[in-house]
Amino acid sequence: MAIRVCVAGVTGWTGSAVARHIIASGDFRLTGAIARRSAGGDAGEAIGLPAAGVTISASLDEALRMPTDVLIDYTRPDSVKARALEALERGVRVVIGTSGLCASDFAEIDQEAQARRLGAIAAGNFSLTAALAKHLALIAAEYLPSWEVVDYAQADKPDAPSGTALELAEALGVVRPNEIAFPLAQTHGPKAARGATIGGAQVHSIRLPGYVLAFEALFGLPDERLSIRHDAGSGAEPYVGGTLLAAKRVMDITGLVRGLDNLLFSS
Repeated sequence: MAIRVCVAGVTGWTGSAVARHIIASGDFRLTGAIARRSAGGDAGEAIGLPAAGVTISASLDEALRMPTDVLIDYTRPDSVKARALEALERGVRVVIGTSGLCASDFAEIDQEAQARRLGAIAAGNFSLTAALAKHLALIAAEYLPSWEVVDYAQADKPDAPSGTALELAEALGVVRPNEIAFPLAQTHGPKAARGATIGGAQVHSIRLPGYVLAFEALFGLPDERLSIRHDAGSGAEPYVGGTLLAAKRVMDITGLVRGLDNLLFSS
């Protein structure tokens, strides 16, 4: 049977691309859509398709009046955690593509998912090539003792660092402790110039016009260095395949899986 999906942020940059593929797919059925500003309209028409017979809701409570298996969330960091927890409480699995959550937020979501015996999958980036870049960076950290992370985005991106960079920095710190040659506390000048410390590494967020999304893991040894970088284009299509893969896999797991790479490369 087709997996019944509600998309939160259905008129947004990524949410609309995901919804188009869901409507065209035989593996999924769009049963709900959330977008406050477009509430009351048809979800298909709102994203440039023929009418889909799904009315856009202003809230999760409205959207889940139709039976739903999975909530896919591409909204804003100030609302995603509460919506994910509410969905789990109501017996709906969640796939989170919204960035801006921290480790304690994910711990709460995991706890609720475990208690309800439901699946949750969250990724700062659902792109296959981004997942490969993270996977390769984690391999590099096994052999190289020092690294820093840089993330790039458009000037108006509200969260910093990006969910991708946050996820990467925390995962690198799990592989091994990062070695910093000069103590941050002894830095001459503003300490903030060295970035934010996440997972034991320094993370730097650049927000400027002309950038879309990119992240870079920088590793250094005496007289040599390694850079693993991912650059995204201006379209949302790269994130669709990973999101829909997660929407299928979340049906068979319990608790939270964080990172597309853990779906693709875990043993």
